[in-house]
Amino acid sequence: MLALRLMRGARPAVQLRRLLVALASAGTGFLLLCALGHAISHPGDPSGALLRLAWCLTPLAATVHLALAVARTDPGTRPRPGLAAIGLGPARLMAVSATTTALSCTLGSLLALLFFLHLRGDLTGMPFDGAAADFLAADVPLPWPAALTLLGLVPAIASATVGYVLRPRDDRPASAKRQARSYGRFGAYGRTAARETFGSYGRFRAHRPAGGRAAGAAPDPARARTPQARAGESTLTATPAEVSQTEDLGPEALPTPREAPKGLPWGIAVLAAGLAVEAYANRQGTAAAAPLPGGLAGTPSVLIGWLLTAVGLAVAGPGLTHLCGRLLQSTHPGALRLLAGRVLMSEAARIGRPLGIVCAVTSGIYAMATLYDPTGPEVGPLTTLGLLLVTSCTIATLLTAAVEAKHARSDTTAALLRLGAPATMLRSAAALRAGALLALFGPLTLVVAELAALPLTS
Repeated sequence: MLALRLMRGARPAVQLRRLLVALASAGTGFLLLCALGHAISHPGDPSGALLRLAWCLTPLAATVHLALAVARTDPGTRPRPGLAAIGLGPARLMAVSATTTALSCTLGSLLALLFFLHLRGDLTGMPFDGAAADFLAADVPLPWPAALTLLGLVPAIASATVGYVLRPRDDRPASAKRQARSYGRFGAYGRTAARETFGSYGRFRAHRPAGGRAAGAAPDPARARTPQARAGESTLTATPAEVSQTEDLGPEALPTPREAPKGLPWGIAVLAAGLAVEAYANRQGTAAAAPLPGGLAGTPSVLIGWLLTAVGLAVAGPGLTHLCGRLLQSTHPGALRLLAGRVLMSEAARIGRPLGIVCAVTSGIYAMATLYDPTGPEVGPLTTLGLLLVTSCTIATLLTAAVEAKHARSDTTAALLRLGAPATMLRSAAALRAGALLALFGPLTLVVAELAALPLTS
């Protein structure tokens, strides 16, 4: 009920993103049902049905990735101060996010089932009733357990992925996690570096917080003497060494610098391995061909090489984005280049991986367009639907990650505006970031696409 209320009370932009998840789930569910229809209409070709089902894994992965990006940008399930007091802690908010994702994907799966039944002719009342009766085996009863199992894949995998990624985690440094949790004096947590006697807590102003009085300010004469001191009792004051020890901030109180993504060498290695596998496939003249979407054919080594290339681009995306930001602010940068480069470096982990996936999908589509032969088999409607679904999901995921990054730096943007930074400079910095990413990832996409299409052209 809480997930339904949060879905109903969300803003229009949030509802639009959830609608995109539902549409992506509907497209993936329809492709899975079409693979089921081909299996029941061709019972003597199990390998062909299994191959069609295997090609549905790419739209399924794109849909799950989009659902995860939408769940991360959902403001209704974002942790806020005070929610744990009413039972909405991090674990409960994670469960709400997973439930909301499951509801959106389930809605899409139901839409896919209705559209599939209309195309089979099982349901009437729409203009396209029975339009694909021969292809979807309308004369054979639909196996409902198999259909419901396939339709439940998208909600189950998407909600499980959201729950795993958004699970509560301890963000403390490793050194802090290794320290045993202990109770100090008077119920305080943690341990101090030096042991102190009980009497040290009774000394006046020995443990005064550093923010209680500005550094260098003169003490108030009226408050310098306590009632006990006025009565003639002797008081013990803290030594300057003790005061400086209590007022100094430790290294754990300072913000830790953000490290650069460490996946760039691994991504380049996987990308090089994929290109090497494709080059090796070019030398295999007698290997069995595996059918590809769009009427293409290639050896299994080509498929493995394409998969490794896509994984390498996705892994290397954050590192390439961080490198792009570092190059943008090199050689005596001005305020504009410095701001654009710093933002790219800070957002590399957030937008780098979706950008790498978009690069991989674009290179694959470019390679397929290069290899397409007009005199060969035509591209079927299911292939077109799969390509549109994967492309739309990857682009929507990238835009959603960009929106998440914009919300994450909203405080910094507001601070810059309060300091007098013109709004045109912020827009110019955004345009400069987009141009720098396009200048880096555009040629990389073309080179990878040409190398991926090389084994099938020669």
